[in-house]
Amino acid sequence: MANPKGPVLIEREEPAAVGPDAAPPVPDAALPEGRAMRTVAVLAARPRSRLGRFFWSSAAALVGFMASVATWRFVEGLLATHPLLGWVAAVLTGLFVLAAVLVALREAAAWARLSRLDRVHRAALAAAASGDLAAAGRVVDGLLALYAAREDTAWGRARLAERRGDVFDADALLHLAEAELMAPLDRAARGEIEAAARQVATVTAFVPLALADVAAALTVNLRMIRRIAEVYGGRAGAIGGWRLLRTVLTHLVATGAVAVGDDLIQSVAGGGLLSKLSRRFGEGVVNGALTARVGVAAIEVCRPLPFAVLPKPRVTNLVSRALAGLFGSGRAASDEGKS
Repeated sequence: MANPKGPVLIEREEPAAVGPDAAPPVPDAALPEGRAMRTVAVLAARPRSRLGRFFWSSAAALVGFMASVATWRFVEGLLATHPLLGWVAAVLTGLFVLAAVLVALREAAAWARLSRLDRVHRAALAAAASGDLAAAGRVVDGLLALYAAREDTAWGRARLAERRGDVFDADALLHLAEAELMAPLDRAARGEIEAAARQVATVTAFVPLALADVAAALTVNLRMIRRIAEVYGGRAGAIGGWRLLRTVLTHLVATGAVAVGDDLIQSVAGGGLLSKLSRRFGEGVVNGALTARVGVAAIEVCRPLPFAVLPKPRVTNLVSRALAGLFGSGRAASDEGKS
């Protein structure tokens, strides 16, 4: 009699349909997507409704009116009860109003300089399309006036003045102006992009705090865009900087440049390799690459002449130089002209 508590052997007539050898492979970790920079782009480029603008404008007007009335009544009451303190309050209020007016004038002047760059850019495109030598000459004159006080363009302005008389074609004159005036400015703008990409990648990789990478990306990109505008002769104040950031990111979203393209494939691949060691490192590489792409778009928005003779900066080369030695995966581009 068999022991009922003993082991029981169960024999299968057919082998198992699925074995370990037929199991699907374990998928690799998803490639980093640059969450911080994508969040910044979506937030900054989100369209604003007219109703929202009307609401916030009316709210700001109401709060400003209430603050003005309260300040007036406060000063008036002090003048009636304590004349000395009332005059002190009146003087301080006047100084605040004067400072507010000066800030508003500075913002208006900064936006006017950015508008001037845009007008020169559009005039250059029109002159190149029409082949009008006189229109091209006016564009060059505007550039010379814009950079008359810039030491970094002194050599280029001298070269342009020396060779300008030998050019009798609109395209050739615009190309000469671009080669002589834009080259040092492009180098300075590339330096700003590389520094910003390095900062965003570093914060993303080494600061694990929630939303810290988004805040850092927004701050660094805003500063980068303002400095690029200054490189090309424009100025962006506090409000103008935000408007310029919105313009650049709206341009990126509208053209689909936030998505991964040919100039980001190498960066994303590098981020994928690093993400096998650390997810934060991979995100840092991609966020740095997207920051570089924002910088290239800022150059296109702020540059008074379109790219024709000089090469347009490439995101891959910018990121390679920016992250060289930071993660151990970047290497400097050997040919400066290819950037």
